[in-house]
Amino acid sequence: MIFRTTRTTRPRPALRRVRTTPTPRPLRHRLDASRVEEIPLHAADGVRLGLTRVDPGDRGRPAVLLLHGHTASADMFLLPETRNLVDVLLDEGYEPWLLDWRGSCRLPYNETGRRYTYDDVALYDIPAAVSHIRERIGDRPLFAVAHCIGSLTLSLSMTAGLVPGLAGVVSQGVFLTPKLAGRTSLRMTVAGELLRTRIDHIPVDFRTVGLWSKYTPLFALASRGADCPDPTCQILHNSAWGTGASLFVHENLAEATHDRLAQLLGPAPLWILPHLRRIELARTVVRWHDGDHRYRALPANALDAAGRIDTPVLLLAGSENGLWLDSQKLCRDVLAHRRPELDVTYTEIPGYGHLDTFLGRGAALDVYGHILDFLGAHR
Repeated sequence: MIFRTTRTTRPRPALRRVRTTPTPRPLRHRLDASRVEEIPLHAADGVRLGLTRVDPGDRGRPAVLLLHGHTASADMFLLPETRNLVDVLLDEGYEPWLLDWRGSCRLPYNETGRRYTYDDVALYDIPAAVSHIRERIGDRPLFAVAHCIGSLTLSLSMTAGLVPGLAGVVSQGVFLTPKLAGRTSLRMTVAGELLRTRIDHIPVDFRTVGLWSKYTPLFALASRGADCPDPTCQILHNSAWGTGASLFVHENLAEATHDRLAQLLGPAPLWILPHLRRIELARTVVRWHDGDHRYRALPANALDAAGRIDTPVLLLAGSENGLWLDSQKLCRDVLAHRRPELDVTYTEIPGYGHLDTFLGRGAALDVYGHILDFLGAHR
């Protein structure tokens, strides 16, 4: 007699849905929808980006292009729960434009689709946005306010001469001279080598991956010594995607912003690490594609080409920046020595880290005034 036995198995967690459409997900803001113009922008290599114009209600204002950091998005400048940077710019007589470049969490490219390097952002994304804005605003002044990797890639575009004639640039966190803590640099290298054969990105929202996933050990590691019980906060504030750095000063975030971290910051692709590692080792922004003729417009070393910067630059950084440390102060000192003719100033924000310079509940009081003073001096 043959007995058939049944074997019970633990049900697998539902597969998370990964977006594949290049259409950006909706922005979250409290503005009148009629004032927010979403522009379907394509880079020269065919990649769909996101460009948003906020109508100030009258013409003739200077324009300001806002560039987010990697895995963030234009949402970081539009927080509905605080007085955000777009609010301040509108009140002070500027026309905000927001670019979601290919590293935005509003787009799917960090998880699916074509892989890229920061060369692509500098060569294609930022120049495409600047060109479109120029066509729309004519000869009005155009400023740029850039955060983190948005600032780093902007420096590569500027030193390539691809975005000439900007009225001024505000760079937050890092610009031409990236500097990471030793343990962050080491973890970045080790993680890239050990994990790249198993995963291609690190998520931030534990709810989307489930308890029984290959990402669970990463979240467990990030939780060690953490004061906050939120797994997303742990992997960002306590670990910065496993690098051991901290992305913000915890108490500077409003509760509503803290609860939205998984919306404001997305998965970090591991395949970008080799370029970031090369940049960090060189202590400046360097081109990744050396043998590809399509990227020859970019300088091999942005610091060596800093003489092409044709606009005033304000370097901003929080005094507690746990990711890029004193990169901005270093940049000011290096440029003062190598390129004393450039108009470069440095301002440190006491008590702030990295992301909270824009996401912090008190940023309108503590940070934005420095940006407005700079813009006002050059408009």
